[in-house]
Amino acid sequence: MGRIVVEDIEEYSQVELAKKYPSTAGSQQQASAAEVDRLMAAIERDGYVIIENVISTELVAEIKEDLIPRFEYDSGRNNFEGFKTQRLYAFFEKSLVCNPLVDHPLILGCLDRIFEPNYLLSQLQAINILPGEAQQPLHPDDAFYRVQRPRPPLGAATIWAIDDFTEENGATVVIPRSHLWDDRMPSEADLEHLTPVVMPAGSVVLFLGTLWHGGGANRSHAARLCVSAQYCAPWCRTQENYSLSLSRQTVKQCSEHIQRMLGYSIHAPFMGFVDGKHPRRLLED
Repeated sequence: MGRIVVEDIEEYSQVELAKKYPSTAGSQQQASAAEVDRLMAAIERDGYVIIENVISTELVAEIKEDLIPRFEYDSGRNNFEGFKTQRLYAFFEKSLVCNPLVDHPLILGCLDRIFEPNYLLSQLQAINILPGEAQQPLHPDDAFYRVQRPRPPLGAATIWAIDDFTEENGATVVIPRSHLWDDRMPSEADLEHLTPVVMPAGSVVLFLGTLWHGGGANRSHAARLCVSAQYCAPWCRTQENYSLSLSRQTVKQCSEHIQRMLGYSIHAPFMGFVDGKHPRRLLED
């Protein structure tokens, strides 16, 4: 009996075997290569970058009007969610208003540099930090992937400012360059470099999953609303189980890029199939 010999396992792992539905990775509207270069230089140096005034004031107003009535609870369940923080999960089944944030061409252009093709959306949520909230415990987002640091990021995240982010109202705080650390915890000296992500509504901060950060304390008299989309490498398990939380009818209303990131895609050569076939076949009428 003959046997198959793989000459180059690295080459084999990158072979696109899908025929009817070849990958759409990288096919989004292209952002300026020079702008992506600039953003990636900051991300590689500091672990994050602030991009101001990315979306229109009209879209910001539309998102806020849509989201505020949807919050069911006044607080989270622990100090990580925040005892004075409202969160909205299972987002797509409630509203598609934030889809333009999830697949924004500038963000995807950066993610195309950070990850292999066919990376996934790990979770999407709205976060409304109310007055009196304490600072969230500092953490790196992809710490639940138990791979020793230092290492490349296995996740990345965006936080979109729907309200202005200020030092007083709970702007996200980061420790610049902590994405380069090993497995150590922040020291008192590190905390002296804690930096608030101050930005106007309509802006976004993009940061690597290895960056130490947290929600800031809200010492103001008004709430601070944001939308956070987190992404992960194509072979990592997502935080939200979209195969259970989303109906196919909802997925059909999303762009092909969001469909791909929700798991209706194949990571070469065949990771993610359904009954031996491409998962996008499930969206066929």
